Amino acid sequence: MSSPVTKPTDIIWDVTYACPLRCIHCYSESGRRPARQLSHGDMLRLADVIIAMRPESVEFAGGEPLVVKGIYEVAERIGRAGIAVNLYTGGWTLTPETAEEAARVFRRITVSVDGADAKVHDRVRGRAGSFDRAMSALAMLDDIAARREARDDTPLLFGIDCSVVRSNLHRLAGFCTDIAPRFPRMRSLNLAAAVPAGLASRPGFAETELLDNEELRTLTGEEYTERLRSLAPASLAVTTSSNFPLMMHPAFVASHGFPLLQIEPDGEVRAMPVYEGCVGNLLTEDPDVLWRRAVERWSDPFVVETLSQVRSMADWAEATRRIDRRFGSPEVLARIDRRPPWRVAEPA
Repeated sequence: MSSPVTKPTDIIWDVTYACPLRCIHCYSESGRRPARQLSHGDMLRLADVIIAMRPESVEFAGGEPLVVKGIYEVAERIGRAGIAVNLYTGGWTLTPETAEEAARVFRRITVSVDGADAKVHDRVRGRAGSFDRAMSALAMLDDIAARREARDDTPLLFGIDCSVVRSNLHRLAGFCTDIAPRFPRMRSLNLAAAVPAGLASRPGFAETELLDNEELRTLTGEEYTERLRSLAPASLAVTTSSNFPLMMHPAFVASHGFPLLQIEPDGEVRAMPVYEGCVGNLLTEDPDVLWRRAVERWSDPFVVETLSQVRSMADWAEATRRIDRRFGSPEVLARIDRRPPWRVAEPA
């Protein structure tokens, strides 16, 4: 399989696995494993490697990027090279001072909100008070955006990203009717189905929390999406997604390619973002070589056979477990074996 994409145009850098939250579906198991965070000097070195790769954008994610000391200098270094730098945050650690700094450095800031009220959000995010912290973060960003608007300065682009599971599916309209009007300068609301990666790939999670095919069709259907848009302020762009491109189904990759490269905190490069298994480290190897290794993984016979059989989220979860065990390092396999079994009534 040859990809139409010759190099990654978008990079996700999980800069740390440290996190104050304990999300039930966490793709990276952040907060439950070593942070694997680089020293500040090595982060700047890795930033220079990324700059040399010339992607269009770099998404700073995690874990919680804002717990990383010196993160603004690292992001600013990449941004000064003409590359868009964007931030994904749970909002827990944001203060008025750090909100100002984040707004200065990042082109777009996305706050993860996984419920339209505190009860739902805090259960999914695994920590009481996380909804209030996220709302506070959005209020700070809205205030900064208002002040910029008043002085005719560069607009601050910020919004919400929601990982849709069955626990929050019934209240999605509340994002449009209850949350969005509180932040009139917020510009985006993305409601995307949670994917079976990390903790969300555990046996039983797909059957109880991941959306089934009918729920996915409803979420992404034109009628439902338009109804949500009609409930939201006219200035808010509302989008819904199945997140299926992240599966990297062989037919999809053959037709469209896959422009995304995911970097783990210590510089290791994943062959496929959703799945365990790395192809080398950007601090010690040529990025072009690592990209070629990643592309080769996409056409590995085991990967092709496994993903070609996926017809549902439950199938995808099983495929994830198979791929993770096939390509995961001994450390990864040990972590998988330590995962607590999923229980429907898991406490917040």
